[in-house]
Amino acid sequence: MTETTHTQTTPAGGAERPRSPERELAGDALRGLRQDLFDDAFAYRPLPRTGAVGRSGGPTRYSGWTPHAVVVGLGGLAMLIGLVGTSGSGPVPLLCGLLALGPVLVTLVRPVGAFWFSLAATTVLSVIGGATGMDWPWGPGSFVSHLVVLTVVAIRTRPRTAAWMWVLTAVYGFLTDTLLGWSHYDTDVAPMLILSALILLVVTVRHIRRQAQREVTEQRTVTAEERSRRTLLEERTTIARELHDVVAHHMSVVAIQAEAAPYRVENPPEELEKAFATIRENAVAALTELRRVLGVVRAEDYEAPDAPQPTLADLDRLLANVRQAGLGVEKTVTGAVRELPQGVELSAYRIVQEALSNSLRHAPGADARVEIGYVLGGLGLRVVNGPPPAPHLVQPSPGAGHGITGMRERVAMLNGEMTAGPAADGGYEVTVFLPVPAAGAIEDGA
Repeated sequence: MTETTHTQTTPAGGAERPRSPERELAGDALRGLRQDLFDDAFAYRPLPRTGAVGRSGGPTRYSGWTPHAVVVGLGGLAMLIGLVGTSGSGPVPLLCGLLALGPVLVTLVRPVGAFWFSLAATTVLSVIGGATGMDWPWGPGSFVSHLVVLTVVAIRTRPRTAAWMWVLTAVYGFLTDTLLGWSHYDTDVAPMLILSALILLVVTVRHIRRQAQREVTEQRTVTAEERSRRTLLEERTTIARELHDVVAHHMSVVAIQAEAAPYRVENPPEELEKAFATIRENAVAALTELRRVLGVVRAEDYEAPDAPQPTLADLDRLLANVRQAGLGVEKTVTGAVRELPQGVELSAYRIVQEALSNSLRHAPGADARVEIGYVLGGLGLRVVNGPPPAPHLVQPSPGAGHGITGMRERVAMLNGEMTAGPAADGGYEVTVFLPVPAAGAIEDGA
């Protein structure tokens, strides 16, 4: 048995050597410079209009052009300084003024290109102004023009772009002062760098603050939506738990009655016994599936109530408890009182309970009225409370503020209608209609 050892030789340059952090940082910086100031530097990006509003609260005709007017005004100021600060006669002062105005106007449509235009105009002005005694390398007009360009471009872009513009301005000032400024005794590179650094710092802080405010607003919006969604799910879970108990009770009764029915008839036919046995099996199977599916809505620490679910017959006890809490409440019942489906009775009781709880929280000391109307097509509810006696003195206790959501869920579950809003006297009113099909309709549907 022969053992052979293979030696693998890595070709030179085949394996990529890991890059040092310094090289990666420098590479990222150069890529950022290229993206901010070189790629699509002269792309058309017009300054958008603002959504300013007038004194009446609506948008005015020319209010959206305010930023454009400010930029044009600053450009006119730079042009005026260029005309006045340039010595000599003929077209030289006019050319200096136009070269100071041009880069500022270009910021309205091509912001990054305006920066390069400003450096080029500064170079031309420094050559022209060198023969007329201007400062070096920025003359009076180009000095103001370049500051305005840096400010506008920084506002319209991002902080990284502002940093790169400042660095390139410093490099430009150093090169022109070192290579071409040997015959000039005055230089304004230091004032330009100091003033531009302060201005760009303010703009950067403004950018960061607005970005933080935007993120906070987005987070608050997401939090409010999540809170509303969670509240809605909690209300639906509560309703599902209660309906689970109601439906499970009815299915259990059906199963028991189907099992006992054959014994109530002497010598029942075999077909009848099989029919009741099938009914019982289906009821037990439906009850099992119901508990399996709806049982997931129960919390781990949830315990089924020992007492039966409340109905409208228990409403007097609820009103007595509310009166003891300090809310004067009256009940009015119209129509022929009759027994309604247990789900409707339970939902109606919970709606009245929640409406009175809201009255206790938001209008303490006020009087309330509960109206129940039994009509042919269903059940009508109206809970209205008056304004608090002294709203400037009495502070309502804080609540979750989601009672209306729970009431609407119960009404929607029964295909009912609900309105809730302030009353004419300053109180609050909740009106609900819960449809209840007639007994004949139920039998026909069955």
